[in-house]
Amino acid sequence: MSVQTTTHLNFRGDAREALAFYQSVFGGHLAVNTYADFGMPAEIPGSDKVVFGLVAAENGFRLMGYDIPGRTEGAIAGGGATHRENNTTVTDQALFVAISSPTLDELQGYWDGLAVDATVVEPLAASAWSAGFGMLTDRFGVTWSCSVDAG
Repeated sequence: MSVQTTTHLNFRGDAREALAFYQSVFGGHLAVNTYADFGMPAEIPGSDKVVFGLVAAENGFRLMGYDIPGRTEGAIAGGGATHRENNTTVTDQALFVAISSPTLDELQGYWDGLAVDATVVEPLAASAWSAGFGMLTDRFGVTWSCSVDAG
């Protein structure tokens, strides 16, 4: 028996844009359903927002997202910030999304995609525990912890 977990991110109006961005980085299939698709009258504000969104790729990447009803200020719910201070990662964010790849070359490709308009917390580089580790907060406010598999 196996268990699969999928990160589900809650956005304030940007779910469609964020999911399309993640699909462009990781590949795969994008499925998006709106509130209108599930019966909300089209004339109600927000009926075009995402109630169910999924990016699923053959490489194992899976991520879900939706728009919180009535929220339009953009970015991920919960917000917060992450930065480096005195050689320590300091954050008030509730979660990070962690990804790993078997090689630095593969990870570099994902990193380069996620880094567009992102804030780099820690540059992708060799570390004491990995051939490559880096952390960034993307333009949607999601912090990604990226590493090469230890072996």
